[in-house]
Amino acid sequence: MYVLYTDSDCDITPELARKYGYKKIMSMPYSYDGKTVYPYEDFEVFDYKPYYDMLRSGVIPTTSAISVDRYIHYIEDDFAAGNDILYVHLSPMLTATINNLDQALEILKEKYPERKLYKLNTKAVTTLSMAICEQVGKLYLEGKSPEEILKWADTEVNNWSMYFFVEDLKFFKKSGRVGGLTATMGSILGIRPIIYMSPDGKMENIGTARGRKRAIEALLEKMDKIGDHVTDYRIYVGHTDGRDALDETVKAIREKYGEKADIEVQVANPTLGAHSGPDGIAVCFHSKGR
Repeated sequence: MYVLYTDSDCDITPELARKYGYKKIMSMPYSYDGKTVYPYEDFEVFDYKPYYDMLRSGVIPTTSAISVDRYIHYIEDDFAAGNDILYVHLSPMLTATINNLDQALEILKEKYPERKLYKLNTKAVTTLSMAICEQVGKLYLEGKSPEEILKWADTEVNNWSMYFFVEDLKFFKKSGRVGGLTATMGSILGIRPIIYMSPDGKMENIGTARGRKRAIEALLEKMDKIGDHVTDYRIYVGHTDGRDALDETVKAIREKYGEKADIEVQVANPTLGAHSGPDGIAVCFHSKGR
């Protein structure tokens, strides 16, 4: 028998975890004003509007990896119960937390040598990770084995794409996701970088757009260029309290693909939001490749 795990950076909420069979959401913490918050442990529902308003006010939280001890705490009860684990996780290219997981597993191996933890790398974070988590959850509920799901992931993980932009680049500048000069110019001139999750799980800047309208158009152009049977799958729109930009993006997708488009809107988790800041928009869709 095996159980499903994910982490809070994959945007699976407790509600979605119950729907798709995830037993645990391992919490990726963030800190501000001297306190550390663990999503979905310190709260059940992410009250995102006050959080992103806090970011707009100038507070920029810091983020940290899950500790080795905390990983042991998450995992050991299932190992002790005789359960293996399939962990669907964010990209190791974006965090050091997977190194801590590996250390925890080395410690647990001595006590539970028969137990296995299978790792499924979404090569992503936030909305794209959530899309893959939902697909994995469906396979899990169908009774697929970890090996069958990992075989599916070998090809399908890179057949989901995410492109996004943010409106204020100071958050990316602070986190090192965008070079300082680019961030400064963008803030002054209204130039938004178009960023995507690469096939190896990195965030990469692949272009720019001037103004919100053009940035939304750029996202839809990517959908048109590399999308694969887009309306046969769910289309995900992620946001960091995107407000008007969110409505404009959903409207543009609906105008392009019609009522047959199955659109799911989901707010990005607070840990990712600390890096990207408010007013970000992402589109995620089934594609020919990233």
